[in-house]
Amino acid sequence: MTQPAPSAQHNGPDKGTLTGPADQPPSKTGGQRPALGLRFDARTLSLLGVLAALILVGGVTEPGAFLDTGNLQLILTQASVIGVVTVGMTFVITSGGIDLSVGAMVALASVWATTLATQEFGFAGIAFTAVIVGVAAGLVNGVLIAYGGMVPFIATLAMLASARGLALLITDGKTQIVTVESVLDLGLPDSYFLGIPPLVIMFGVVTVVGWLILNRTTFGRRTVAIGGNAEAARLAGIDVRRQRLYLYVLSGLCCGIAAFMLIVLAGSGQNTNGNLYELDAIAAAIIGGTLLSGGRGTIVGSVLGVLIFTTITNIFALNNLQSDVQQIAKGAIIVAAVLVQRRTLRGADT
Repeated sequence: MTQPAPSAQHNGPDKGTLTGPADQPPSKTGGQRPALGLRFDARTLSLLGVLAALILVGGVTEPGAFLDTGNLQLILTQASVIGVVTVGMTFVITSGGIDLSVGAMVALASVWATTLATQEFGFAGIAFTAVIVGVAAGLVNGVLIAYGGMVPFIATLAMLASARGLALLITDGKTQIVTVESVLDLGLPDSYFLGIPPLVIMFGVVTVVGWLILNRTTFGRRTVAIGGNAEAARLAGIDVRRQRLYLYVLSGLCCGIAAFMLIVLAGSGQNTNGNLYELDAIAAAIIGGTLLSGGRGTIVGSVLGVLIFTTITNIFALNNLQSDVQQIAKGAIIVAAVLVQRRTLRGADT
C-alpha cells in the first residue's frame, strides 16, 4: 500500500501545507474552496459583528464623546502601535512559535532612538535607530531559537528581561524628551491626510504588506508549513531553522516600527514603553483566528482583534470603569475565543 507523502501528514484540518494560503487551510475533503471560503468569511464576519456591537455600546453609553471624530481617530492611532506588533506576532505564532519579548523590544528601541546622540541625526537617525535596534533584538532571538536550540518561550523570556534592563540602563529611569520637530509634527492634526493620522496610514501599509507576504508568497507558505508540521516541512526541503530566524527578525522589525510610532505618539522614549504589549498582541492574534499551536494565521483577524481590544479600552475609559474591569473583560474574551477555536476544530474533524 502506498504511504502518504510526509508533507500531507497533519494533526488536523487547520494545519498548513506547503501550497495552501494561510487564511484558508486545506481540509480533509480535498480542499473544497467554497466551504473553506464560507468558514473564513463567517469567522471574519463574527469579529466584525463584535466590533460593530462595541461601537453600538459606545455610541449608546457615551454618544457625544465616543462618536466624536477626535475620539475615533484616537482609537485608530492607539490601535496602530500595538497593531504593527501584532502583525509580526501573527507570523511567529503561525509558525508554531511565541515571542514574549515584543514589549521589551519596543521599549529598548524607543529609548535607544531618543538618546541625545541619536537625536542629533534628526528624523532619519531616530527612525533608523528604532528599526535597526528592533531587528537586532529579533535577530538575537532567532539565532538562539533556530540555531541555539532554545525553546522560544525561554529565549524570548530572557530577551524580555535583558531588553527591559538595558532600556532602564540607558534612560537611568528618566523620560527622554524628543526635540526633533519633524518627528513630533507627525502626531499633529496638521499632518493628517484626509483626516487620517499618519500612524494609521503606516499601520495600514504594514497590514497590507503582512497580508500579502503571508498569503501570496513562498515565505508565507513556508511559515504555515513549519507551523503545521515542522518535520514534514524539513523533509519537503524547507530550511526550517533559517525560516524561524527570518520570522523572529520580522517580529523585531515590526517592534522597531512600532517603537518609532510610539515615539511620535508620546513625544518621548521611556523604559516602560510597550508594557504588556506581548499579552495584547498574543491575545489579538488568538481571538482573530490564529492558532496558538501553529499552522494557521490570519492578518485580517489579528487586526480586527486589535481594534476590538482598543475599542473596549476606550469605552471603559469613557465610562470611568476601573482598569481591573478592563483586564477581566479581556480575559473573558480570550477564553471565549479559544473555546470557539476548539469547537471549530472539533467540528471540522467530524
